[in-house]
Amino acid sequence: MSKSKLEYIWLDGHEPTQNMRSKTKVENDFSGKLEDCPIWSFDGSSTEQASGGSSDCLLKPVAIFPDPIRKNGFLVMAEVLSADGTPHPSNARATIDDDDDDFWFGFEQEYFLMDTKTDLPLGFPRGGFPGPQGKYYCSVGGRYTWGRDLVEEHADLCIEAGLNFEGINQEVAPGQWEFQLFAKGAKKAGDEIWIARYLLDRLTEKYGYYIEYHPKPVKGDWNGSGMHANFSNTTLRTCGSKETYEKICEAFRPVTAEHIDVYGEFNDERLTGLHETAHVSDFSYGVSDRGASIRIPIITVEKGWKGWLEDRRPASNGDPYKIAGRIIKTVKSADV
Repeated sequence: MSKSKLEYIWLDGHEPTQNMRSKTKVENDFSGKLEDCPIWSFDGSSTEQASGGSSDCLLKPVAIFPDPIRKNGFLVMAEVLSADGTPHPSNARATIDDDDDDFWFGFEQEYFLMDTKTDLPLGFPRGGFPGPQGKYYCSVGGRYTWGRDLVEEHADLCIEAGLNFEGINQEVAPGQWEFQLFAKGAKKAGDEIWIARYLLDRLTEKYGYYIEYHPKPVKGDWNGSGMHANFSNTTLRTCGSKETYEKICEAFRPVTAEHIDVYGEFNDERLTGLHETAHVSDFSYGVSDRGASIRIPIITVEKGWKGWLEDRRPASNGDPYKIAGRIIKTVKSADV
């Protein structure tokens, strides 16, 4: 008889920024298949998801990946259900209107690596600042680069886990990094971002770091952190029409506030109109414009208006489920 360790991962009920929680279930002779992952439960009164007098919440497995570190281990992404089996109010994944996986998402997850001893980003000295931005982006060498060992190990773990991991790079500020993931299907894209975040957070325990997802952890003339959302559906991938692209972009304009509401806490500190951002209260779009709310990639235009769009507003601490769900709702509302 073999034993497998299933790490159930879910999102708690904290608002407006949910946290990951996880716990291990040991199963005998486990097949490794999602359909053989049992529904489990947890104490919702300890996660802001239930009261103490009726505390049970359910965990419904929705995606499974091999755990690249633990022997006979699996990572199980789970949705939270109320005791009656209906989706819990904190369960944004269940609200995504993309059952046919027509929407494809590529998320660019930025973050800061923080030193637990100083509570500063790697590369920031105590009581001072490193040199100004300009030489850190995609840099190489110990003078301008910090944390590469962890970043490289995280990339290896994500690939070993079977995530569709697409790349890494150091970002504009010291100690700031980014990874990219792509998936066909909004729910799958969200699942993979959360599993990648889980592996990243767990890895910091080994290095004595922690991850800062706040979109503007260092005030002043430093870039903030976002999670740019690249998205397409069949229409965007095949229409061949500038007019259609403009109609879809314009559909975002009247619901600017609704998008910002689910794009991450403290995002107004990042979306100032500076540092490659549009202002939080404005809406704009443009070809190859990194200062716009939505960028139309130049390759989309060169391919005859067949491709994707990039919403540059989501914050690094945003929930990919909520972000994807809101984007899908807006795109479907466009009169095309």
